[in-house]
Amino acid sequence: MEIERINENTIKFYISYIDIEDRGFDKEDIWYNRERSEQLFWQMMDEVNYKEDFSVDGPLWIQVQAMDKGLEIVVTKAQLTKDGESVELNVDDKTIQASVEDKVDSVLEEKFGSHNEAAEEEDEGELSFVIQFRDFEDVIQLSHYFGETSGIENRLFHYKDKYMLYVEFDDSVLGDDEQEDILSQVLEFGYDCQTTIYRLEEYGKVIFAEDALVQVKQYFPLK
Repeated sequence: MEIERINENTIKFYISYIDIEDRGFDKEDIWYNRERSEQLFWQMMDEVNYKEDFSVDGPLWIQVQAMDKGLEIVVTKAQLTKDGESVELNVDDKTIQASVEDKVDSVLEEKFGSHNEAAEEEDEGELSFVIQFRDFEDVIQLSHYFGETSGIENRLFHYKDKYMLYVEFDDSVLGDDEQEDILSQVLEFGYDCQTTIYRLEEYGKVIFAEDALVQVKQYFPLK
């Protein structure tokens, strides 16, 4: 994989289809299997971070260009303003701005309304996301916020000095409105991140493998 550092916040890299196959992926994975494409992306980002010290923490702007023999990918880290109300991305001297409210709407749309029909059939009853917390105290506060976690699979991991909660909704127990409401409440304590469950299972440390919120609440009472 060829890597080019554009500036402090932007990296560009090229990976050939042969290299992709050597990593255990194929073109079907890249274009039609979202989970597998995310696995490949974060695997590449690990290599980029190792070689160029390009750590990822926060929103990203990603541009992918398909070429004859591979993929060219440009990744830019968002620049949050001090008041946290806007996001700026500097790409080719052009600034893209979006409010935090737009970002929340984007998360909700991605989780609830942007799957194609094939993905909906594949993921039916298994809507999931990963929430990252600034510190463990926020996890404790969240655990005491919910009195009932029926229909919510939740697992807690420690990864790159951060606590991350994997949450999966059961459509047979919770309706769309309930899921959206729960997501909104959870985002009051943490924030949605792009780390996948596969990445956490492979590289993270499991704190609670099941019923994480219930166990955190049990072992860590509020002071």
